[in-house]
Amino acid sequence: MEYIRKIIRTLKDFRFLALLMFLMHLLPQAAISQADSVVLKNGNYVTGEIKEMTRGVLTIETDYSDKDFSIEWSGVKEIYSITYFLVSTTDGIRFNGTIETSPEGKVKIITDEGPVYLTFDDVVYLQSLDKGFWDQLYATIDIGFNLTKANNLQQWNSRATIGYLAKRWSAKGNFNQISSVQDDVGATKRSDGGLSYRYYLPTDFYILGSVNGLSNTEQKLDLRLNATTGIGKYAIHTNSIYWGFLAGVNYNNESYSGDIESRESWEGVLGTEYNMFDVGDIDILTKVVVYPGITEQGRWRSDFEFDTKYDLPYDFYIHLGFTLNYDNQPAEGASETDYVLQTGLGWEW
Repeated sequence: MEYIRKIIRTLKDFRFLALLMFLMHLLPQAAISQADSVVLKNGNYVTGEIKEMTRGVLTIETDYSDKDFSIEWSGVKEIYSITYFLVSTTDGIRFNGTIETSPEGKVKIITDEGPVYLTFDDVVYLQSLDKGFWDQLYATIDIGFNLTKANNLQQWNSRATIGYLAKRWSAKGNFNQISSVQDDVGATKRSDGGLSYRYYLPTDFYILGSVNGLSNTEQKLDLRLNATTGIGKYAIHTNSIYWGFLAGVNYNNESYSGDIESRESWEGVLGTEYNMFDVGDIDILTKVVVYPGITEQGRWRSDFEFDTKYDLPYDFYIHLGFTLNYDNQPAEGASETDYVLQTGLGWEW
């Protein structure tokens, strides 16, 4: 009889142990089910919290790494989320919802109005709507220094950018400064900065408002202050290329050095911007803006910008930029053109 009781107790202990092992097996599965997950085309998978996908790169935060993972969107086979996302497509249409992959291999967005099915190539932007303020903030800073033995030329340049991305709008501030000193020649200085705001509309249209300032000894400008408003449109919006256009009006107020009289005028604004970022670790930006005079007939100005950025480990990068400003009716004694070539080492957050 005692022998039978021992067997029963052993069986009970075994059942308890089996139940415990079963629960321990379920815990990781429950943890995974409470996280976003990404399956790659090479068979690997990552679980964590998907932060965003922009410019063809998906960023996911995990508990097992101090650094966020960056994954090429073209290498993603399946995606599943409990996070609520803002999703933008190549057509400029926006959806809000969670994401999973359908049996047919399409991106399934579960919205309040029902499911929406897209190909992976259709999706150009994901942004978590559960993110806090600091997660939606970004910033860059870079500095450079050139020294030439002839005439003891010393040149410093610095750039800084800070921006914020929200559900329907974005804001950005930037500052750029170049100073040059050399023997037997007066010091030259060029500073510019501005604030811009974009409100995004359906089908890749957006409304723009910006205020920008420029100070430039080469063009005898103490300060050129521009206030611009207009509407823009992305003609091409994919995971490798952005190409857009802008049209609007600009208020231009200029004060000059010396006894040169100040000027103010209204101008039109026509611009285009081309951004290519699927070239390995290189990001290329080209931008042209033309300002035809409205109240100053016959006057027109233009700004050309070419920027390249090569990404390095740990969020560092090498920057090369070229800027050209043109004015066919400059102040007396000032140059019609001014250009800047900058190189520097930077860090982004």
